[in-house]
Amino acid sequence: MAQLSDDCFAFGGPLMSIDEAVGIITDRVRPVAESERVSLLGSDGRVLAADVAAPLPLPPFTNSAVDGYAVRSADLPHGSEAVWPVTGRVAAGAAAAPIAAAHAMRIFTGAPMPEGADTVFMQEDVRLAEDARVVLPAGLKPGANVRPAGEDIALGTVALKAGQRLRPQHVAVAAAFGLTELPVRRRIRVAVFSTGDELASPGAPRAPAQLYDSNRVMLLAMLKRLGCDVSDLGVFDDSRAPLASALREAAAAHDLLLTTGGVSTGEEDHVKAAVESVGTLVLWRMAIKPGRPVAMGIIAGTPFIGLPGNPVASFVTFVHVVRPTVLALAGSLPERLTPLPVRAAFTYKKKVGRREYVRVSLRRAADGHLDAFKFPREGAGLLSSLIETDGLAELGEEVTRVEPGQSVGFLSYAELM
Repeated sequence: MAQLSDDCFAFGGPLMSIDEAVGIITDRVRPVAESERVSLLGSDGRVLAADVAAPLPLPPFTNSAVDGYAVRSADLPHGSEAVWPVTGRVAAGAAAAPIAAAHAMRIFTGAPMPEGADTVFMQEDVRLAEDARVVLPAGLKPGANVRPAGEDIALGTVALKAGQRLRPQHVAVAAAFGLTELPVRRRIRVAVFSTGDELASPGAPRAPAQLYDSNRVMLLAMLKRLGCDVSDLGVFDDSRAPLASALREAAAAHDLLLTTGGVSTGEEDHVKAAVESVGTLVLWRMAIKPGRPVAMGIIAGTPFIGLPGNPVASFVTFVHVVRPTVLALAGSLPERLTPLPVRAAFTYKKKVGRREYVRVSLRRAADGHLDAFKFPREGAGLLSSLIETDGLAELGEEVTRVEPGQSVGFLSYAELM
C-alpha cells in the first residue's frame, strides 16, 4: 500500500502556490513497493521497476546505413576516383565474406559489413563500368555510411531507467534487446466517488433538481489514462457518518482517494467533516484559477484529494495536483509539463500572485505563427469549453495583463493526458 507521511500536514497557509503544494505531496509520498513482470505489449504505460541495462549493443554488429558498395578506405587513391572490380554481394540478414584489397562489394541497407571494409559508397554516387567494375568518386571520408556496433546503445549501458513511465519507444528498445518481459510497479489503486443529493449517476433516474454526475466519470477516465486501477464508488449521500465509514473502508483497500465538491467550508459540505472524523485534513486554498479550493488529507496512511466541483476547475486541478501525485505514488520519475510559446490573440486581466489557465484554441496565422484564441465565454462550469478548445494558456503568477501579440505558454490537452 502506498503511504503518505503525516508530517506533510504540518504545512499550510491561506494561499499556497501549485508548486509548493505539489512539492509537499510528492516529496513525502512513498510509492508502491510491489512489482510484477509483464509482457512487452502489456508494459506500455506502466512504470519500470528496475533499470534495464543493454544485454547486447545496438546495433549488435557493424552494418551498412545505405544501399551501395563497401570498400576498404585505406585502398582508395587520394584525390582521384577509383575503378574497382565488384566481387560479392551481401544483403540484410546474410553473412558477408571478407573483402579483397582494391575491390568493392555490393551491399544493402542493414547488411553486415564485410571483414576489412569500413566505408560504403551510396549507389547513387557511383557509376557502373564495363567488366563488372564500379567507378568510385574521390573525396568520401573513411567510415561514411556505416553504422558501427553499439553506435546507438553500447553494451551494458542503462538504456531504460527505473521510474520511467514506458511508452511505445521504450518498449521498442526492450524488443531490440530481445526481451519479452519487463519488471513494472503494480498499478496504483484509486477510489473515486462523488457526494451530493443533487447528483444522479448517468443511466439512473434524474429528479428535476438533479444533475448527472459528469465529474466522476471524467476523473475515472483521466486516471485510467495514467495507468491506474480505478474503483468507482458512485455517489454518496450527504450524510456524515455513512460517508466517514465508507472513506475508512476505501482507504484500507486503495492507494489514493479522490473526489470533487463538498470540501469547502459550507454547511452542506460534509466531505470535509467526514474526512476529519476518520483522518487528518488540511484545506489548501491554492493560488490557481480555475480551481482554488483543493482539499488534501490522509486517512490511515492513504492520501485523500478533494477537487473543486466545477468541471473545468476539477479538470485543471487534476492535471496540476492529482497527476503528479499519482505519478509519485506509482514510483514514476517526475514528468514536468512544458508550455510551448504561442501568440495571444486575446486581451486578459488577472491578479498578481495567482497562476491562471485560460482555455484557448490555436490557429495558424498568415505569418506562420500559432495564435491562441480565448474561449468566448467565462465560467468553470462550462464543459463545452474543454471540447471546443485545444488546450490551456498558462499565465504565471507575475502576469497581470495579456495583450494581443504577447507570447504565452500553451499546454495541449494531448500533453496533459
